[in-house]
Amino acid sequence: MKNAASAYVNERTENNVRWITLNRPDQRNALSLAMIEALTEALEAAAEDSQVRAVVIAAEGSAFSAGHDLREMKRLSDESVDSQQERVREILERCSSLMLSIVYSSKAIIASVQGIATAAGCQLVSACDLAIAADTARFATPGVHIGAFCTTPLVGVGRNIHRKHAMALALTGDAISAEDAVRFGLINEAVAAADLHGQTSALAERIASRSAQGIRQGKADFYRQIDMPIEQAFAYANEAMLRAMTSDEAEEGKAAFFEKRPPQWGEA
Repeated sequence: MKNAASAYVNERTENNVRWITLNRPDQRNALSLAMIEALTEALEAAAEDSQVRAVVIAAEGSAFSAGHDLREMKRLSDESVDSQQERVREILERCSSLMLSIVYSSKAIIASVQGIATAAGCQLVSACDLAIAADTARFATPGVHIGAFCTTPLVGVGRNIHRKHAMALALTGDAISAEDAVRFGLINEAVAAADLHGQTSALAERIASRSAQGIRQGKADFYRQIDMPIEQAFAYANEAMLRAMTSDEAEEGKAAFFEKRPPQWGEA
């Protein structure tokens, strides 16, 4: 697949799973503006491809992603503060749009984390629906080390884990292990590094075998109700469940269950 994104990400599809692999290992897969645009483009293409029923975000090299490229954040010679802020604001807004595109994607998106994920790289993990990591992976929001604070990464991280764990990450800048990331709720599972690809593939292909229509609507409904007051959430979920259980796709699923045969799902 050759496009503008190919210098920054590799893309391939196997068994209805689109693998999008960050491919700037020498830059520790930093989320530069170019990387953000490449990843956004690749995710949009996956969302529009009816052959794709699940997506994996992976990375080459020792780092999953080291977060924003600090060279892009640094004030340039003879650059005013206002000009710097305008330039950095664009990067932050593009990054936020990328994270939201993952949440709002019609496809299930899995992070496969082989190495360290820091700052916006940790935010990328938190934005994905599921995450599996090598047991050697590490996670951090280390903005305090450079006199800043990982405020935007905490938007996603703070919605995955308890706020005291999130604040400990941000206030100390210390990295946590994959084991702690599971315990905190940032990732689903930590596996031996040698097993990461196989375990991710198995999970992604299992999801890809389910009803794409059911996952598309169910994912959207989950993210809509999760921050509602509980009474409102039940009212919303009841209507969503009603639509889902009386849909043609669910009728096919129920028929297949009673007839003891594999269901014939509609297109993604």
